[in-house]
Amino acid sequence: QDNRISIWSAGDLGNVGLNGEYHGEPHLLCDIQHNGDVMDMQFLDQERIVVASSTGTVTIFRHHQNNQTLSANHRWEKAHYHVDQDTSCGGAACTGVVCNNPEIVTVGEDGRINLFRADQKDAVRTIDNADSSTLHAVTFLRTTEILTVNSIGQLKIWDLRQQRNEPSQIFSLAGDRVPLHCVDRHPNQQHIVATGGQDGMLSIWDIRQGTMPVSLLNAHEAEMWEVHFHPSNPDHLFTCSEDGSLWHWDASTNVSEKPSFLHQGGRSTTYLSHSTINQSVVSAWLSNDPTKDRMEITNLIPNQTLSVNSLDVLGPCLVYGTDAEAIYVNRQLFA
Repeated sequence: QDNRISIWSAGDLGNVGLNGEYHGEPHLLCDIQHNGDVMDMQFLDQERIVVASSTGTVTIFRHHQNNQTLSANHRWEKAHYHVDQDTSCGGAACTGVVCNNPEIVTVGEDGRINLFRADQKDAVRTIDNADSSTLHAVTFLRTTEILTVNSIGQLKIWDLRQQRNEPSQIFSLAGDRVPLHCVDRHPNQQHIVATGGQDGMLSIWDIRQGTMPVSLLNAHEAEMWEVHFHPSNPDHLFTCSEDGSLWHWDASTNVSEKPSFLHQGGRSTTYLSHSTINQSVVSAWLSNDPTKDRMEITNLIPNQTLSVNSLDVLGPCLVYGTDAEAIYVNRQLFA
């Protein structure tokens, strides 16, 4: 009934006990009221967060670190709407946001795509009938191109430099039009894209060839809500589902040759410049049967029954949220 955006401190990495478990309580730094359900959110920069609402509104909140408060910095009212922007109940849920500062792209249940700039009041660009069905998620492919997934099993590429309102490419699942809920692209091999949908399957696409997935991997028993390549070790992939599971997919070919993650600062990809490693990453996700003898899958929360709705991953840390109204932080992904 009463939704809030909250900023937490997960504490300090210095407090790790002898056997590696983490000490120190996470604590709430600040929070602020939010109208409607929070459908998606992403940091724009160090202190601004872009939030998508079920009311169709998109808001930028600013985190003031000097006095630990949050304030609404900018708001695009009813960026997504069904009938017209002026009717009181006309808002359509904004289902996804993605940021590449200062640009912000939003998608919604109304099949609309908006391109905003953080410093401009009006949308830079709106593609009104981008899709006849709900757009569930969006991500950047390159600085001028985005990927969207929809509720009839399609993955589309949009080139924001083009004035025409059609996608530059359309890919789709064969046969049943299974709604796709999430999409992520490989951080270094930008032609490799992963999606997940209502049937819990993980699809890997190579957007250089064909219009269908390169591989379909049996994954969860219910909707897959989120998929993420590890930003600095992309032969690791993470998916979470309505069925209460969170899977870690490890496609690195030889476990003993794995480079260490823990010394990589932030989203660094230095070691990936070696072509040998790049080759193994490519062949791992794009081989005809990636699961054969090279994919290790671990369910990171084996006994969970409630939906795992969202996850994010960086360095050795994984954070996820569930229907148990709890947020979990795992700081030892690769221990």
